Amino acid sequence: MEKSAEGPTKKKVVAVVGGGLVGALNACYFAKRGFEVEVFETREDIRQAKIVKGRSINLALSHRGREALKHVGMEEKITSQGIPMHARMIHSPSGKQSTIPYGKKGQYILSVDRANLNKQLLTEAETYPNTKLNFGHKLQDWSAETGLMTFVRSDGSQDQIQADLIVGCDGAFSAIRKQFTRRSRFNYSQTYIPHGYMELTMPPINGEFAMKPNYLHIWPRNTFMMIALPNLDKTFTCTLFMPFDDFEKITTGDEVVEFFQKYFLDTIPLIGLDALKRDYFRLPALPMVSIKCSPYHIGDKCVLMGDAAHAVVPFYGQGMNAGFEDCIVFDEVMDQFNEDFSAVLPEYTRVRVPDDHAIADLAMYNYIEMRAHVNSTWFLFRKHVDNFLHFLMPKTIIPLYTMVTFTRTRYHKAVERWHWQDKVINRGLLFSATGAVLGGSYLLIKNPPEINKLILPAEKLWSRVVALRT
Repeated sequence: MEKSAEGPTKKKVVAVVGGGLVGALNACYFAKRGFEVEVFETREDIRQAKIVKGRSINLALSHRGREALKHVGMEEKITSQGIPMHARMIHSPSGKQSTIPYGKKGQYILSVDRANLNKQLLTEAETYPNTKLNFGHKLQDWSAETGLMTFVRSDGSQDQIQADLIVGCDGAFSAIRKQFTRRSRFNYSQTYIPHGYMELTMPPINGEFAMKPNYLHIWPRNTFMMIALPNLDKTFTCTLFMPFDDFEKITTGDEVVEFFQKYFLDTIPLIGLDALKRDYFRLPALPMVSIKCSPYHIGDKCVLMGDAAHAVVPFYGQGMNAGFEDCIVFDEVMDQFNEDFSAVLPEYTRVRVPDDHAIADLAMYNYIEMRAHVNSTWFLFRKHVDNFLHFLMPKTIIPLYTMVTFTRTRYHKAVERWHWQDKVINRGLLFSATGAVLGGSYLLIKNPPEINKLILPAEKLWSRVVALRT
């Protein structure tokens, strides 16, 4: 805080642009520190809206997000309204179901409703007397030098505010970030993947979930997939991820049914034929974008967080969790540098950029894992090996998913460790198979009658390792 000419302490003003999940949580963080917080959101207040516009892929809340919520006393309130998912439930084309646990016993991720979470965070932000929420305010212009911001209200009038710090939490198509792109030495990349997504609803049957609720259900079909997450109202939100070319090939209700009969037969009686024909064409498939940029700040006046800094595709379930972790990392840096924005902002960029870029890459990789690798015998074998080694050496071998989802290990450090572990384990498997074959050969020379007890199993092991790798 700083002193005015009269002497009393004058609170610094923090303008949070964007009233979504990360913006609302950030408002709580800054308000808790005693700043004067102004939140500006282009849309109307979703708590008052009769219809919340837009669709969203269901959210999976995990450790990083929970830690960020805990810091402002919101963890228990949010988790009590989520549904635990302990494992992936894999649905084969034949209808066979098999599970792949997410972690050790007791570890799970939570299916949470995006709109409800956003409403809860906005309401929590409003409990701070030093926070003001401004809806129907569209950013028109802002100055990185002075912190002066101009907003246009929904009625056409204008508002101006002088902020000591501008926090851009206004999503993948950030108005704040646009001004970053006009400056030199700002790196920016935007990648649309060739796949889109479409949401369908699986209603309850006789008032109960149509499938087992404590799982993230996946129908992996190599080049595309469908997932389903449970909701508190006993529905499942089903999300079909598929290349746009494939979406566009399906033009009639009969073609939708034919497609589902071929690839998702077990879901047809659960979703319903009429609903499937209707909902498939209700809205077009939506695109998914991955955005990377650097730096995240301009001087001591502006910083980007959440999707404005690092939009990621949804396949690792870390978009919201990474955005929430931005809040707690920034808060930790604020402690480290005693709220000196001139030191905090560049340090935040230095610490956070490599992690956010790492999770963006991991999210891209995990789409291939979810839609294809989970069908691979080698993938399942390696999962068992990784989990067994983690059980034997919990501090030495830690599965990648565990590091990302159930710890706050920095994302880029998790990737580095994963590559090292992968190399070590693969070499170990290769040496084990080689040793078994060589040991059998030695026995053949020394004791021919005993060799059949070992050589056949060894040959099978070696053949299995080679087959799995190919």
